[in-house]
Amino acid sequence: MADDEKSPLLKFSDDDEHEGLHYRRPGGHHGNSYKGLGQNLDGKITVSSSVSSSSLAETDHIVCVFVVTFDTRSGNMIEWCAPEEFDLDGVEFKAMVSGSHRLLRDFVYFRKDNLYGLACFENMKVESEIERGARMKSVGILSTSYTILYRHMQFLETQVRHQLETPGMYTQLQAFYRDKVATLSNCVTVSTSQTSSSSSSSSQIQDMKITHPAGCFSQFIKFFGPSIFILWKFVLLQRRILFFSPPPIGVVCYRVYCACCLGNHDMGRLGHEEKPHFYVNVADIEALESEVSYIACTTEKIFEMKTSLYDVYVDNQVIKSHTQLNKDLLKLSDADKDKFTRLNNQRSAQQFSFEELGEECIDEEELFTAFFTEQNNVLFQTLLDVSHSHDRQLTSEHMKTMGLDPSGDRAFLMELVEHYGIDVVLMVDNPCCPK
Repeated sequence: MADDEKSPLLKFSDDDEHEGLHYRRPGGHHGNSYKGLGQNLDGKITVSSSVSSSSLAETDHIVCVFVVTFDTRSGNMIEWCAPEEFDLDGVEFKAMVSGSHRLLRDFVYFRKDNLYGLACFENMKVESEIERGARMKSVGILSTSYTILYRHMQFLETQVRHQLETPGMYTQLQAFYRDKVATLSNCVTVSTSQTSSSSSSSSQIQDMKITHPAGCFSQFIKFFGPSIFILWKFVLLQRRILFFSPPPIGVVCYRVYCACCLGNHDMGRLGHEEKPHFYVNVADIEALESEVSYIACTTEKIFEMKTSLYDVYVDNQVIKSHTQLNKDLLKLSDADKDKFTRLNNQRSAQQFSFEELGEECIDEEELFTAFFTEQNNVLFQTLLDVSHSHDRQLTSEHMKTMGLDPSGDRAFLMELVEHYGIDVVLMVDNPCCPK
């Protein structure tokens, strides 16, 4: 795998310049990039102080701020947190992932029970025998939602450097936490008073957007190529999908998010909501055993041997499974290749259109999610229409309408209708020599 594909997506290669250097506002549209965003000298995206604090505080449900340190005698430890009594059991191993000691810096998204976390890690050389020449810390936050965590990436990066250079100085973190607690109290009051007027549809469907550097989705497409449609099938089947990669893990957390977006559709409560687990480690094994569906990532190779915990194992660019049924779905069909060509053609056409209008970049997330939402809507609507027809017969023409290969995607379609309980009669012959 190329080095640039392993590096965090907060950095960009020269090849990706045209894809833009803007964060996307949750729920944003083309050209509606965040004001106050810039690029500093080392190529990272930054949020300047000109971003209004009121807009950032809109739904900021941060419930905890913490510092994790590596102690040469005791290993990973919670050094400090606010509030002091908060249960952070296990967070010390999520905020500082296995293998981090080989890196200078990284970031990680993770879950702690029903909360979502973001932590920034840094490793600094020191002249200290006690610390064995290296000081490692992570500074992180926990929130009720993963959609707002990105807002604090730069703050956390600044604070982890501050903790490395001046250990034990928590004044800024304490002030940050006090500000967020006040915000949370205000939000709870407002949301309670507005509950009766909120629509049921908006409360049922969470806007699945975490902000990321523009280029996250394009790199996801480049990284997996046509195989994103193999992942797409497993996501629609709501399989347990585990991404593995050595550190850095930040880029792999974005792959988890992109994979979740493959299943977007507007067909109501068809299936259950897919929420990302992001980073998991051996401490999550018991919790994962009870999950019927998840998308997560890890740096711990031991998971590969624990085949009862997952259905699909993605080792960098290699997608594999241990069951014969899922192995049959690992083959690319002709229709998958056609869909990939169509996706790239749409990206190129929209990029050209934006350049004609003088725009800096296209909204990759909007394009990506719109493509798969439309694809999934057509697929499910066709299946539901056929299931309500007189004869319920699903033909080769129906499969082509859904963007499926009548021969190569037969096994996938049979699994799909069984999984969702859609009553159709498949009229496509089972080929003796499937593609």
